[in-house]
Amino acid sequence: MNQENFIRRYFIIGERRFSNYWWATVILIGSFGFLLTGISSYMSTSLNSTPLSSNVESQMQLPFFLSILKNANSTGPINFFPQGLLMCFYGSLGFLLSIYWWCLIFWNVGGGFNEFNKKENFIRIFRWGYPGKNRKIDLYYTLKDVESIRVEIQQGLDSQRTIFLKLKGNREIPITGIGQPLTLQEIEKQASELANFLQVSLEGL
Repeated sequence: MNQENFIRRYFIIGERRFSNYWWATVILIGSFGFLLTGISSYMSTSLNSTPLSSNVESQMQLPFFLSILKNANSTGPINFFPQGLLMCFYGSLGFLLSIYWWCLIFWNVGGGFNEFNKKENFIRIFRWGYPGKNRKIDLYYTLKDVESIRVEIQQGLDSQRTIFLKLKGNREIPITGIGQPLTLQEIEKQASELANFLQVSLEGL
């Protein structure tokens, strides 16, 4: 018989979603823009505050980077304090946020899979976490522990659609990805297929 009749595996994307790649890139580019603007205002203030004769200034060879910054602010410079300082602050904050976001994507926090194995009579829930002792979250349960599949749907601005694995002892384990919203049709289809596969009741629909 086909192996799909005995084993089902649902992959969880985690942080490696297209939206995360998009926003991490946008924030990184934007933070560089803020930082360069703040640095250019500081360089422009420093260069303009230094009294130089026209001959000396014309003969002085500025570094390529500084010459670009000065020329960029020649038409409409901004003061380093407070505008340039705020630009540097927000740029540094955005840069750190983007680096943190890229680390989450690299580590694929929240990613993994759910495996339902009727051949060997077990359920495996695997997730990647933050680096450290609990980097791998690997849980095993027997199929006999499953009482039902429950679906929880919360409508609103921050709508949530979650599938829970209801075990004996009133334990419930979410098996859908965090921050990975599924459509109502996808939730209904996945929950129904899983309930039929495990031959348990379906709650919440």
